[in-house]
Parts: sequence; structure tokens; C-alpha cells
Amino acid sequence: MMGFGELAQQTALYPQEALAPLKTSQQSLLIGLPKEISLQENRIALTPEAVAILVRNGHRVVVEKGAGEGAQFPDNEYSEAGAQIVFSPQEVFTSDLILKIEPLVEQEFGILKNGQTIISALNLPTRDRSYFEHLNQKNITALGYEYIEDPAGGQPVIRSLSEIAGSTVMLIAAEYLSSANKGRGIILGGITGVPPTKVVIIGAGTVAEYAARTALGLGAEIKIFDQHIYRLQRLKYAIGQHIYTSIIESDTLSEAVQRADVVIGALRPEDGQNIYVVTEEMVSKMKPNSVIIDVSIDQGGCIETSRITTHKDPIYRQYDVIHYCVPNIASRVAHTASVTLSNVFLPMLLKMGSLGGVEEMMYARRWFSKGVYTHRGTLTNPFIAKKFSMRHKDLSLLLAARL
Repeated sequence: MMGFGELAQQTALYPQEALAPLKTSQQSLLIGLPKEISLQENRIALTPEAVAILVRNGHRVVVEKGAGEGAQFPDNEYSEAGAQIVFSPQEVFTSDLILKIEPLVEQEFGILKNGQTIISALNLPTRDRSYFEHLNQKNITALGYEYIEDPAGGQPVIRSLSEIAGSTVMLIAAEYLSSANKGRGIILGGITGVPPTKVVIIGAGTVAEYAARTALGLGAEIKIFDQHIYRLQRLKYAIGQHIYTSIIESDTLSEAVQRADVVIGALRPEDGQNIYVVTEEMVSKMKPNSVIIDVSIDQGGCIETSRITTHKDPIYRQYDVIHYCVPNIASRVAHTASVTLSNVFLPMLLKMGSLGGVEEMMYARRWFSKGVYTHRGTLTNPFIAKKFSMRHKDLSLLLAARL
């Protein structure tokens, strides 16, 4: 009989199983973070901590001097994280991938590099046909924050910024209700023996949820209106307490707006078409010095008297009603907003690098490709094409053709 020692020696001569090496397509990304130059924008898309992680994973990050200062992220923090600090937008725009907050502005079109990828907000209602023609002329692949989805089908950037806007909007309302700003001179909320502030919220999405939580916490009386009953049901479940909700119907809404101290417009357009659910006539019957905040103004607004304002000049009065219609409300809390955006984009960029680049990310991750509206000189978003009477091609066909 063969001994164990001899058997072990004999077995060692047999071929041994081994794990096959996995094919890797890791690509080093060159990411540019330019300084924002439009609409008093203070946010930046990546924090120094996120940059450090990207650099450790083999990627390069170029940051324009002063790009993070508005969000309280100084240049030295980016430098210590491994980023290259440059002194002009031209140097940043040599990067293959530009990650910014606001849409491109005219002076940035002149320094675009042919074939670049741009990830930024689109704010479609404020764009014109020439914007997309310029992108196509430079063979740009462009993605809009508003359209990028996550694997669960949600919109992570919109969700995150809406949480911030909803939490911030009631603080803005309190500010402009005060006597110091020639408002109604009332406290936002309620105290013993004094009727609570009346707040009307149009829309039952994320902004409404966080605005409602804040208003309820202060003791305000809230009424929420939306076009769809399932959204109202979902909102009541999320908040976890009884609140007044109603389908948008002219008589009920008109009465609520007329009695309101604060009206929050938070209704996102459906199929890209904004609808004015609060008419000019309704606004004309509101209390003097009451406050309107149209959070959806970046998508065209849902209040007929709304027009875009800026952080430098945030309000105007119409029918003696204070209107606050700043599209980038989250920029008021730029540090928090930047951290939030960075939390969304960091894992996205790491996955992009591990898959082999932007093209591979679009091909392998359908949820990411939802954000693409132009690809290498071709418009790929059918709604934008219809809006501006432009030709478009299906992105999936374009990606399949490259194989």
C-alpha cells in the first residue's frame, strides 16, 4: 500500500487548477474642473477628498485656480490631494473630460477641444438651437445632470440638489417674510396664541418633501398640490403624518394661494413642457408682501409671474408680492452642495475608469447613458431634437455601430 507521503509527492506532479487572470480595461482619466463664471455659481463638482481618491486610483485631475474658493475649498487642499492647479480656463479645457456645474457659456465654447466630454447641467428652457449646434461642430459628447440616472432608475443629482433646495427654501421664505426685508413681518411657523404661517407647496417631489418637513418642524400650516394622486400618496407616506394634499384644481388652488403667506413652486415639467399652474390672476389676489419662491424656474417655472433672478439681485415685486426666482438655490450653501455632488460623481468616475472610459461606461451602464444628449457631433435626445427641429440618432445604435 502506498504511504501518505509518497501519495502527496505523486499528487504534486499533477496539473493544478488556477484562477484565470481577469481582463482589465482600466483607463486613466484626465478630468478638468474649471472655475464657474456664470450666475454667481459657487459650487464645484468634486471636493479635495474626492480628488485624492481619484488620484490614488491612477487618474489625473486639473483644477483651475480659485475654482473651489466659493465652496470654501482652497487651492492648496486640491494641490495636496494631488490635483494640478492651473491658472487659466484654456489649460483646464485641454482635459478629455470636463466636469462643471453650469452649462457652457459663450467664452467656453471658444476653448473647447474637439472630441471632449462635458458633464454639466443643461437647464434646457434657457438653451437655444445654437448651443447644440456648437457642441456638434466640436464633436462633443455632452451629458446633462438632469438626465443621468442611477441603477435603480432614480436621478441622483436632481434628488440630492432637490433635498438641499427643499431644506433651504423655507429659510429663504423666513428671511423675506421678516420686517427687515419689508415682508409681512411674521415668523415662519407658529407660536402660542398666534395663527400659524400658511404655506402652499406646488408639486409633491423631493423639494416638496424637504420643504414640508422644515415647515412642519417650525409649526407652519401647509397645503400641498400636485397633478398626480400617487405622488401625493407617496409624499404623505414619506413625511409620516397627516397633511393637507390636493390634486391641482383651479378653484381649490386659487383659494389656497390667495390665503397663503408663502407659495413654493416645485413642480417639475412633464415631457420637458412647463405648465403655469399659478396664474397671474391668482398672484394678483395674494396678500401684500407675501412671498413666492419658484424653485422650478430653471425648468421654466410653474408660476406665471416668475422670471429668473440671481443671487446678486434675487427678488422683485409684482402685485406687491415678493418673488424669489434664483435657479441655482443650492449655491447659497455651496460647501454642502459641492460635497453632495462629489458624493454622486466620485463613484461614477471610478466606475468609468475601471470600465475603460466614457464610451465604455455609456455602453455598459444604460442608466448613465440616459444623461447623454449629444455624442460625437450627433444629437441623441429626441425631445431636444423635436424642440429645436434638429435631426437626431438613437444613442444605442451609435454605440453598437462602433463595435
